[in-house]
Amino acid sequence: MAKLILVTGATGYIASRLIPRLLDSGYRVRCLARDPLRLQGRSWFNQVDIFQADVTTPESLIHAFDGVDTAYYLIHNMSAGHGYTKIELDGARNFASAAETAGVQHIIYLGGLADPEQHIAPHMRSRIETGKVLREGKVPVTEFRAGVITGSGSISFEMIRFMTELFPIVPGPVWMKNKSQPIAVQNVIDYLFAALTNPNGRGGVFEIGGPNITVYGDLMLRYANARGLKRKMFLLPGIPISLMAFGVGLMTPVPYPIAYALIGGLSADSIVKHSEALKVSPEVKLIDFDSATHKALKITHPDHIERVWVDGDSSAKSIKHEGCFIDHRELKTNSSPENIFSAITHFASAYGWHIETIAENSRILVSNKNHFSTQWIEWRIEQTHLTQTVFFSPYGMFGFLYWYLLMPFHKMQLSNLGRKIIRQG
Repeated sequence: MAKLILVTGATGYIASRLIPRLLDSGYRVRCLARDPLRLQGRSWFNQVDIFQADVTTPESLIHAFDGVDTAYYLIHNMSAGHGYTKIELDGARNFASAAETAGVQHIIYLGGLADPEQHIAPHMRSRIETGKVLREGKVPVTEFRAGVITGSGSISFEMIRFMTELFPIVPGPVWMKNKSQPIAVQNVIDYLFAALTNPNGRGGVFEIGGPNITVYGDLMLRYANARGLKRKMFLLPGIPISLMAFGVGLMTPVPYPIAYALIGGLSADSIVKHSEALKVSPEVKLIDFDSATHKALKITHPDHIERVWVDGDSSAKSIKHEGCFIDHRELKTNSSPENIFSAITHFASAYGWHIETIAENSRILVSNKNHFSTQWIEWRIEQTHLTQTVFFSPYGMFGFLYWYLLMPFHKMQLSNLGRKIIRQG
């Protein structure tokens, strides 16, 4: 029987990329999540065993490790705000203890890339201390330390994407001159996956990064170049972290507490000083930042975006996610799928939308592109409900202005559109 692998942080970004890789390779996967309903929209939802637990509550972990060979620790608690460092260390301690009791053979942990001998931000220090706590147990731990992860949906990449798209002159702290060694999400998954079967790396601590060292500010300028945008950096000394985090939280998908921690992490270099990872895992072929960015832009499309808004709650939702403003709503209907789809195709034809996908009267996707945005509207027929999801991908500052200045109109228009289609169907 295939080995059972436990993946924590299952609702998070890295886990969402790792789990399909494990399944495709024939492993059985158990996902650990505090709120399993948040996994309902994932394409692999029905292929995994889901266990509801919280590492901060030791008793919830008692049976989580039953039959588990290897466990991935992909948890952070930055969203908890003040006091998250203690929460992270307590959680890691509980996890290591429960894994040891259950006889788990191996823990694989993804932490942060920083020099622990230097003055580093609390966020980075906490990532390193978490790895140390995990290694205090008897279960062998393989730790990887990564900095900026380049990929659609990565917190650090989305912060770069939204801020660079929005501002012709990108403001930032003087810390943007510090060095960074970004790594493509594909390579992060390569390393995490290789650790499953590579005995040479078991129990080691490995710094991982891409093939190039640059400075944080250049990452934004290189993103702009990939998008065909003209951007300049404007560095200001003495900007309070709280003010910068407030702006990032307002304009990007990154919540204020996480933005605060990440911006603080820019205060020191984040580069690979020990390159043992490449020697232990020579099969990993490093992808440069520009190539990873082009791939992220290419998959900014409803067919690839993780459906994090599907969580069992039928209320309307508006979020920023993977380069898009997303508006999702569910409407009750008694109309047949055939009639609904007829009304949708009439709408698309009347207003010049391109029909990209029609799938067996259950899903239809239309798109519309102009100089400052690409938009998609997806409709799904699910029993007595019609779900309507709008994806608005802005191009540059004018795309943002169009969305924000007309937001009340958008809300009313999108709500009326769904009702109109139901009436016509």
